[in-house]
Amino acid sequence: MSYPIETVRHSLAHVMAAAVQKLFPDVKFAGGPAIENGFYYDFDTEHRFSEEDFAKIEKEMRELIKSNGRFEQRFVDLDEAKGLFKFQPYKMEWLNEYDAAGENLSVYTFRDFTDLCRGPHVESSKDLPRDSFKIRNVAGAYWKGDSKNKMLQRIYVDAFLTKEDLEQFLKMQEEAAQRDNRKLGKDMDLFHFEPEYAPGAVFWHNNGYRIYRKLIDYLRARQERAGYLEISTPSIMDRCLWERSGHWAKYGAHNYSGKTQDGKTFCVKPMSCPGGMLVFGQGIKSYKDLPLYLAEFGKVCRYEAAGGLSGLMRVREFTQDDAHIFCTEEQLETEVVKILKFIKDIYGKFGFDKISMKLATRPNSEFRIGSDEVWDKAEGALKHALDANGIEYEIAEGDAAFYGPKIDNYLKDSMGRVWQCGTVQLDMNLPERFDLSYVGEDGEKHRPIMLHRALLGSIERFMGVLLESTGGNLPLWLSPEPVVVTPISEKQADYANEVVNALRAAGVYCRADLRDEKVNYKIRELSLAKTPIIAVVGDKEAADKMVTLRRLGVEKQETKSLDAFVAEMRDAIKMPL
Repeated sequence: MSYPIETVRHSLAHVMAAAVQKLFPDVKFAGGPAIENGFYYDFDTEHRFSEEDFAKIEKEMRELIKSNGRFEQRFVDLDEAKGLFKFQPYKMEWLNEYDAAGENLSVYTFRDFTDLCRGPHVESSKDLPRDSFKIRNVAGAYWKGDSKNKMLQRIYVDAFLTKEDLEQFLKMQEEAAQRDNRKLGKDMDLFHFEPEYAPGAVFWHNNGYRIYRKLIDYLRARQERAGYLEISTPSIMDRCLWERSGHWAKYGAHNYSGKTQDGKTFCVKPMSCPGGMLVFGQGIKSYKDLPLYLAEFGKVCRYEAAGGLSGLMRVREFTQDDAHIFCTEEQLETEVVKILKFIKDIYGKFGFDKISMKLATRPNSEFRIGSDEVWDKAEGALKHALDANGIEYEIAEGDAAFYGPKIDNYLKDSMGRVWQCGTVQLDMNLPERFDLSYVGEDGEKHRPIMLHRALLGSIERFMGVLLESTGGNLPLWLSPEPVVVTPISEKQADYANEVVNALRAAGVYCRADLRDEKVNYKIRELSLAKTPIIAVVGDKEAADKMVTLRRLGVEKQETKSLDAFVAEMRDAIKMPL
């Protein structure tokens, strides 16, 4: 009998827990679900799991699978469950919080291991693969995800239905490691981190900062053409602003804040929304002013647990390409569709043509503001905009922002990985909290609707995604150094500088590599740094006013006149507006 992969992974998680119990009898179990590409399980033990243990655990798992043990489900009442798990404190904590009186609890037993679990599982371990799983690593994880609780050890396992699927996945992981944005950041001299002094904050080097600025310049040019007005709001504002918006109640623990000598608490800006609303609130707005597009490249800071920081993908300080569109109810659908098309077009310019969308609906009442009536209206408006325009999407239940539903955009990179980047969020609650209004055609005050919009989401994160998807082979217009000119020997240094000056005069950023190194050594180094074009010049090139070009990823060299090369590069570096 064949089973869904989630069921196989869930069953393998129990097998691993049984193996760990056999090898380390004093272990305490927390739990672990099936996840994308495998599963994990959290353990509490004085023993520190290491790579030496991985092979032992995998071997024991295979032995248990070979034993053809059954996964037996039974239902027990709360008292019996407490008797079963009296030596397992994490299970007992869950049971002590269990308040569904009269309901029986599901437990599964596999060999000598019993766990609280709804299932489903395979019928017998003979239905499980023996050679298509591999322990990936072990990491720290707080019990219930709360840093106030004890740190447990989480063992991650990659698991698939066949050995071939596992090998293909591991090969992709090896390629991903070579494309890791932190490795590329070092190879290309783009950025670095200083965990001791500024964890989760980027130290941009010249090359990396050039890419960062080009991304912003590109978005700025596109936004100006689309009628956006660019604003800038303070980086530090009084806590009362965040209390008014509701952000403090929801995310106060993630804010950087401190008291000043006058006893007030100020917060480093964690998002740009309240500032944008304060700008809109200045002066009287008419219906003729709407829709009004206010954009901001806001640098924001949010505390993230140290264990969650990951290169450019998860940082504590980042720049949002944020915008807030204020419109009427009648304009709403048009503006939502316009934003979605804008996002899709921009992704396409970076080579991402596989875009999917999810409509995120309201979270539980304790995690949101506003009435059900307002949420019904907001969710209905986004759904209608998608349906009426034939836009495909999935529903993400409970994933909305605390102030309104949203449509998240997901792009697929060259390695098949999916990333959530751009978003459009419909907000009927914050304009109410900030008492925003415009004068309608009837001469009366009306409440505007606000759309929160991000194209890339975070400049840092998108840059990480782009680096990994391209392996650092960026398009010429975005490359920090499209051309490096290197002479074969010192004798051609003057001509190398002449080539550089000609390119710079045409607006092409470039430099000459005049180091006293052999040309092949310099070519290897420049190729490692993902330099798109290396222009090599020797005596012949100098005499004939030519350049010999080595393009990244292309084996064959070509020789061009300097004038022709300058003309080519002048066009090649233009932003794809």
